[in-house]
Amino acid sequence: MQLRALTTTVALFAVATLGTAAGTSPAAPPAPEHVTQTVQQRTGPPVLVDCLWHPRVRPTNFMLACGDGNSRLASLHWTRWDARGARADGVNWVNDCKPYCAAGHFHAYPVTVRLDRTRPWKKHPQVSHYSRITLTYPAARPAQFGPTVSYPLWD
Repeated sequence: MQLRALTTTVALFAVATLGTAAGTSPAAPPAPEHVTQTVQQRTGPPVLVDCLWHPRVRPTNFMLACGDGNSRLASLHWTRWDARGARADGVNWVNDCKPYCAAGHFHAYPVTVRLDRTRPWKKHPQVSHYSRITLTYPAARPAQFGPTVSYPLWD
């Protein structure tokens, strides 16, 4: 009988110890990192969403043609990046697709890039993103483009 009582006591002690170890201690600090991160994202700068749905701030390169890669921005030097808009100078590399895209050649065109129309990002509503890009070609430009072209950006 004493052996049974001792076994029961040890078993109850083990269960109580495991329950305490698995539970959250009242002295354990709450997870402020998540709260802090969310606040920082809300007050952080707008982002440019790339082809892989990653948020980018002042990227050096940016793919415009996500499906085939036939137009990309490179060597971007940002002079402005805030809630009202962003501005950079760089190069737009565009494939002429002659006679077809796989056999075409890439040509470099100096370009001024402007981003605007900040909106909450659908994937992360606490983050604002630029929803329009405008490209201005100060000199040569692709044959099918005007001197200034604007496109909506993905959300």
